[in-house]
Amino acid sequence: MHTPVRVGAWSQPGANVCPVFQPRTDPTLHGILNPTMATACPVTRELDALDHQHLWHPFTPMRQWRQVEPLIIERAEGCELIDVDGNRYLDGVSSLWCNVHGHQVPQIDAAIRAQLDKVAHTTLLGLASPPSIELAARLCELAPGRLNKVFYSDAGATAIEVAFKMAVGYWHHHGQPEKDHFVGFHGAYHGDTTGAMSVGFTDLFHRPFVSMVFPTTLVPVPNASHPSEQIAPAVKTERTEDGVWPSEDKAVNEALRDRCLAELDAILNEKRDRVAAVVIEPVMQGAAGMVCHPPGFLRGVADLSRKHDTLLIADEVATGFGRTGTLFACEHERVEPDLMCLAKGITGGYLPLAATLATDKIESAFCGDVSDRRTLYHGHTYTGNALGCAAALASLDLIQSQDLLGHINGSAAMIADRLDTLRDPVTYPHVLDVRQRGLMVGIELGEDRSHHRSLDPDRRTGAQLCEAMRRQGLILRPLGDIIVLMPIPAMPQDHLARMLDIVVETILDWPVEGD
Repeated sequence: MHTPVRVGAWSQPGANVCPVFQPRTDPTLHGILNPTMATACPVTRELDALDHQHLWHPFTPMRQWRQVEPLIIERAEGCELIDVDGNRYLDGVSSLWCNVHGHQVPQIDAAIRAQLDKVAHTTLLGLASPPSIELAARLCELAPGRLNKVFYSDAGATAIEVAFKMAVGYWHHHGQPEKDHFVGFHGAYHGDTTGAMSVGFTDLFHRPFVSMVFPTTLVPVPNASHPSEQIAPAVKTERTEDGVWPSEDKAVNEALRDRCLAELDAILNEKRDRVAAVVIEPVMQGAAGMVCHPPGFLRGVADLSRKHDTLLIADEVATGFGRTGTLFACEHERVEPDLMCLAKGITGGYLPLAATLATDKIESAFCGDVSDRRTLYHGHTYTGNALGCAAALASLDLIQSQDLLGHINGSAAMIADRLDTLRDPVTYPHVLDVRQRGLMVGIELGEDRSHHRSLDPDRRTGAQLCEAMRRQGLILRPLGDIIVLMPIPAMPQDHLARMLDIVVETILDWPVEGD
């Protein structure tokens, strides 16, 4: 078991335990700012005020946001973010799961600058461009199966929307317009546009918009951490192994997998003539709380899709480009989707770009005489943006030339070894589960491991711990009371070791009584 390295008690507000952390020190500044901003330098104070007056942040409770000084990132180097006051922080969220090689990567910087000397953007509506052509060819070469056509957009959600239209249009052009229904999975998250919400509806996120979404069918997923939430009580799911996390219990996982696949089979059989596609996040549901699918589940979903003559859409927005240890998560079980959605890491985390990959079979359904009206009338202004495609090509070069997948798997082993110390129920009684696929990690906290009791959400324990880690120079974002680790895939192992030490020691120092 790894010996903990003490890095300081997080429970001491303002504790300066990170040598690169420099608190704002000017106590004389006052005025229109929140009192917590009064120690900021004049330029920072002005930015704080303008942020609070004008900026609406995503997934952020804005009333609470305006009660504290914002952390304003001005620049970055390698795997560290640097704020306007010069404080450095490890980028533990990969800048929202998208950064692959770090910041200020010379090869990607150079590729973008070289493209700037030619043209920053031209439309793909009726035109073409070298970087968009070259990137499409590279993606098809690397993608699993027979994915051979690329349609660009600008975000993960838009890539999903394109896939939905391709699926429905495919069946429409094959004389089966009634096949317009989608099947997804409980807890899935595919984005926040209308179609993406429909197949990844979450009451917390989307309740006000229920009138905007279209009907879908959601199937339970095998979640061994919380089995009673998504299968009938009749299925035996008692823990069968000691010394393993709930998500690792083989017997429970197999029982859940088989039950969930049986439910999917029944639904697809019942709705066989209506289902256009099944949509899945392969191997790991990220925003659901890092829910690991057991071995065989993805393969089973793919086989059932074929059996019932429906398309399979793989949402690899979060899992693609090495996050789970293979270039694409579908490769873990040799699954060949009909449509695959990519975004986030596609440009190495530099620029917004997304791609929906399709088979020749699907694309051919949209081909014909103009009078046939088969054209896919869909597009985005910045479709195939030249700068984004140039960055993506440079990123793919680095993935291959630097053996990034080998580095990722070494880092994943290091994470598993370091987090193994959390198994000790005496020292860490409030860690309920640790779930990991490659570099995607979720540490679930609770009141009591022996009874697997969750925390009171109003206490915002996950947020408190992440704030404590920020004071030590590490930026993480929780999912409720699940601490999410999403290190930059190319992060050097000394940086990763520091990140893991901060995480483990912050959990160890969590003041349970009276917090």
